[in-house]
Amino acid sequence: QVQLVESGGGLVQPGGSLRLSCTASRSIFNIAAVGWYRQAPGMQRELVAVRARGGSTNYADSVKGRFTISGDIVTNTVYLQMNNLLPEDTAVYYCNADYGLGSGGLYWGQGTQVTVSS
Repeated sequence: QVQLVESGGGLVQPGGSLRLSCTASRSIFNIAAVGWYRQAPGMQRELVAVRARGGSTNYADSVKGRFTISGDIVTNTVYLQMNNLLPEDTAVYYCNADYGLGSGGLYWGQGTQVTVSS
């Protein structure tokens, strides 16, 4: 069993920045992928950013150029740096870790609320 603990959410004004953190109870070194997803009210959960084994990254079109996913294998922490935030970024953000065991190898954080409002 893997536990992912998220932090860093909160209220920020449009144009501001936040950095979300997700610390895993197991190593994230060389696992299949780590990622961030979000779910806004009335919307489906969507992929925000993913970093796959080998270092390749992909971002949702809506966040390209504004968000950056990174990780620290020493602390087993995944980050999502969010800059130039928009009200449309308001959502609950969830981190995800894929340990390559099929659906049984997928783990999710508890979610952290990000609200972008003036």
